[in-house]
Amino acid sequence: MKKLAVLFLLACLVSCKSGPEITQWRGENRSGNYPATNLLASWPDEGPLVVWETESLGNGYSSPIVSDEFVYATGEIDSLGYLFKLDHTGREVWRSVYGKEWTTNFKGSRGAPTLADNLIYVCSGLGDISCMNTETGEQLWSLNMVTDLQGTCPRFGFSQALVVNNEWVYCQPGGEQHNVVALNRFTGELVWSSAGFGERPGYNSPLLFEWGEKKILATFSAYHLLGIDAETGQLLWSQEQTNTKPEERAPGKGDTHANTILFNEGTIYYSAGDGNCGVKLQLNEDATGIEQLWQTPNLDNYMGGFVLANNHLYASSHRQNLFIAIDCETGMQTDSLKIGRGSTIQADGKLFFYGDKGTISLLEASAEGLRTRSSFKLTKGSKEHFAHPVIHGGLLYLRHGNYLGAYQIQRQS
Repeated sequence: MKKLAVLFLLACLVSCKSGPEITQWRGENRSGNYPATNLLASWPDEGPLVVWETESLGNGYSSPIVSDEFVYATGEIDSLGYLFKLDHTGREVWRSVYGKEWTTNFKGSRGAPTLADNLIYVCSGLGDISCMNTETGEQLWSLNMVTDLQGTCPRFGFSQALVVNNEWVYCQPGGEQHNVVALNRFTGELVWSSAGFGERPGYNSPLLFEWGEKKILATFSAYHLLGIDAETGQLLWSQEQTNTKPEERAPGKGDTHANTILFNEGTIYYSAGDGNCGVKLQLNEDATGIEQLWQTPNLDNYMGGFVLANNHLYASSHRQNLFIAIDCETGMQTDSLKIGRGSTIQADGKLFFYGDKGTISLLEASAEGLRTRSSFKLTKGSKEHFAHPVIHGGLLYLRHGNYLGAYQIQRQS
């Protein structure tokens, strides 16, 4: 135990000095914007070349995360949650149990893991937070947000990709006292707790960002957007989601706000299809208040994410069942494509759309409008197409239940 404590202390000192190297859901700043270049302008009719694939991940809706060395993904098999470590040929290096997984409805893993140097953090649908060693898969510590932090499990289970900030990791139990908390990421000990509005979680994966002299953690509880001082836990600002009257609020009614916000130079954008829909906010200089600049019912994506490019927001609209473009200055919808609902990311000036019926589309957004360049159907895997795609090293990673495939989308010299 003494040796373990010394190792944790050394790791903490290194992390505090330079900050850990983070690999996380939807890439850098959780923006859905990946740094790949020299990508194909179109694909063959059958889709890009499959470099490798596996059908061994079990049930799950969580996205993989991809580092330069390995691929990590979670899945449920026989009610147990597993973290899988794969190399870049798709070979399984190890699989490690992190506890029981969600099997009540839409059974399977939810939130993507978060990698910080040689430690990886997982949140199960049942609220188990686990810290694991990436070399061995050993579980170093764990706690449950319901039993240990008096949290409230939402109707479809906890779904959050945890946020790491130097020596801390953040999670959202959703209790009256411990609504959002910071934990020591090496030991699991409670650092601070924010009561927020005492609401259950909103299925949100938070964003950590800096503005002025503050680090801010922004997340959704069931009926509020929360801006929390990441160092102290103080609630700095909030915005109520007014789509559901207070007397009508109940689990499953107006409480699904799964999209991480986008932050850009003092401006916050969010898409809460089960809330206020599309909103643009301006933070004041000391990060203690917000002003709403516009609101639109058209940007009503629930959980497929949205991206910022060309001074537009791109996402699918739930109500319209269209892929749309929203002008960042006015909030007006400027274009659309009839390709349905799904998840959106971008790289190399191109948009990548993974539809909830299994069609993957390569889109072009220009001054002339939106255009579909290529598309193909993903036929392997099981259940709903909810996992967000990932781009790394010239490969497009697609998760569909037990299936994970890596597709070559970079030009080959």
